[in-house]
Amino acid sequence: MGEYVIKLPDVGEGVAEAELVEWSVKVGDLVREDTVLAAVMTDKATVEIPSPVDGEILWLGAEIGDTVAIGSPIVRLKVAGEGNVTAAAEAKPAAVSKAEEPAKADVAKQAPAAAAPREPVEAKPASVPAATKNVSRPSASIGGAPRPEGEKPLASPAVRLRAREAGIDLRQVTGTGPAGRIQHEDIEAFLSRGPQTARLATGLSRNESVEEIKVIGLRRKIAEKMKLSKSRIPHITYVEEVDVTALEDLRAALNKEKRADRPKLTLLPFLMRAMVKAIGEQPLLNSLFDDEAGVIHQHGGIHIGIAAQTANGLVVPVVKHAEARDLWDCGAEVNRLAEAAKTGTATRDELSGSTITITSLGAMGGVVTTPVINHPEVAIIGVNKMMVRPMWDGTQFVPRKMMNLSSSFDHRIVDGWDAAVFVQRIKALLETPALIFVDN
Repeated sequence: MGEYVIKLPDVGEGVAEAELVEWSVKVGDLVREDTVLAAVMTDKATVEIPSPVDGEILWLGAEIGDTVAIGSPIVRLKVAGEGNVTAAAEAKPAAVSKAEEPAKADVAKQAPAAAAPREPVEAKPASVPAATKNVSRPSASIGGAPRPEGEKPLASPAVRLRAREAGIDLRQVTGTGPAGRIQHEDIEAFLSRGPQTARLATGLSRNESVEEIKVIGLRRKIAEKMKLSKSRIPHITYVEEVDVTALEDLRAALNKEKRADRPKLTLLPFLMRAMVKAIGEQPLLNSLFDDEAGVIHQHGGIHIGIAAQTANGLVVPVVKHAEARDLWDCGAEVNRLAEAAKTGTATRDELSGSTITITSLGAMGGVVTTPVINHPEVAIIGVNKMMVRPMWDGTQFVPRKMMNLSSSFDHRIVDGWDAAVFVQRIKALLETPALIFVDN
């Protein structure tokens, strides 16, 4: 028998490190070739790391949330044959957490023992994965006794989220993982016993629990990006109401003409085409600002980011070269990217390169928002709720479909007057949608 060390592979051009967001195995698991061991994230793209060989997990070199350098060892396996470990190439812990804690001061001393040849190492409860693939587990107990009041069940954030969505009190669930840790399989087994036992009690009681949720993966990327945007960009937000009655009539008429080569149109393709025309008159709005160098990069190509909420968090797929796409091409690309974002299959290229962004919370009912600029862009256009309101036409009140645009601009680059001119131009195009189809 020998040992085989798996190092973090190159997960993308120019990427020097990645964040570990999920372990799919634990120490002691038997894995086969191509079994997924872990998932890492960089620039909002998640990459799974498979095992190249069959073997038994001896050591895991990082904890969830740690940043791992490319080429660092992350897994040690006991394998048949000689493996790939030599006396001159001992594996060392692969990751360095962004926030060093005093409790980790002895990690360097402990690493050689953890990496000793052929010596299984017990995993810490905090680093045990929420689920193990390709390994059979005992099923959850059918009638787990409730945990004492105040005792915190052991479970990963993903398992806790699953329990909240299902309305499950984790104190009622028996965990089959190490130290009684609750796994995804335990939740499913608990649900299979029927809703009458899986739901939270209806009685009122005090809840004094405090749950610590580590900010990792996409959520940490979002937090870092928002902090960067708000700390560096002085925002100015301009709100204007738009009468979209004529636009909605035109959209309905175009959608009635069903064609296999044309998608069903939403508001977004019209807004995108209106933005293209407005940017043609104010090209500075289609810029990226390098605030370190003090240089504005004004782009000719218009790459519109579409902020999209997914099960994992906010992502911004990008419609490249909107200036070269007609109404239906814009609609088809938005649909394709939205599906890729929803299923988690969007590539790094599809999630980067935007020069201006659209964000929409209209479906949630918001009438005014203060959108945060997607750094290093200089503008973001926000779509709010559409509603029918009585509007005065000079002689009487008539029902009109009204919608607000809440848009933010980098006040270092865009003056308030220029921001208003830009939004007013978009408003004029949306209120008289025939102008969208007229070439300048």
